Amino acid sequence: MTYKILFLDIDGTILKPDHTYETTTKNAIKQVKDQGIEVFLATGRPLHEVEKLASDLEISSYIGYNGAFAVYQNETIINEPMRKKSVEEFLQISEELQHDMVLYSRDKNYFTSLEKEVVQKFIETFQLVKNDTYHDGVSSDILGATVINVSEGQAQNYEIEPDIRLSPVNVDGAQNSYDIIRNQVNKGEAVKKLLDRLEIPREKAIAFGDGMNDKEMLMAVGEGFAMSDGHPDLAQYAKHQTTAVTDSGIYNGLKKLGLVK
Repeated sequence: MTYKILFLDIDGTILKPDHTYETTTKNAIKQVKDQGIEVFLATGRPLHEVEKLASDLEISSYIGYNGAFAVYQNETIINEPMRKKSVEEFLQISEELQHDMVLYSRDKNYFTSLEKEVVQKFIETFQLVKNDTYHDGVSSDILGATVINVSEGQAQNYEIEPDIRLSPVNVDGAQNSYDIIRNQVNKGEAVKKLLDRLEIPREKAIAFGDGMNDKEMLMAVGEGFAMSDGHPDLAQYAKHQTTAVTDSGIYNGLKKLGLVK
């Protein structure tokens, strides 16, 4: 099989818990790029927070905000902000339940509060730098959102429409946080649109992920890999399971396909 495109989640897939990545990961990415395979970062993160990593890995195509925004070689392919009404309802629920939220625009991370310890822990965990306090003036610009410090059983309160589901954040230090995912706007739907745009059949596409926000993406490609230390429910949506992020998971998966040495 001649593969054409590779989608890589970041946290727990490329990045280890200490925010570094294996040398084998960078080498594997270089090897597949040298074969003409297009490499995308595919993340729940806002794209303004992944620029340094993308530069280090020499990657210039991205899916961000859990599929709400995608760029192919500097061309914007997908731009799907959340409905203003939905954003307002999420904020109202978070206030009633005494949760915190971070809402991501194209330029900043807007927190409902910047002072709380749980928020500072979240910022530290993801090393976020472009932070501000949320205000109504950006309600139409929100591409994604994460609810912080959610108690067991409370996540479902945010599923206000059939199109909405919450996905647990699979990162040490961010337990009890959930990404708000739209059924028609997610990594998998973004992958499908990009494959169609680039005229690449799904059989020639590869993806790696570790969290439940990756399940649609792994199902949208021909060769989906779940990290062995990822969310325990993810493996059922992947064709393959590879080794842990701390054990050259991307390299070992690509080696299984005969793409790296």
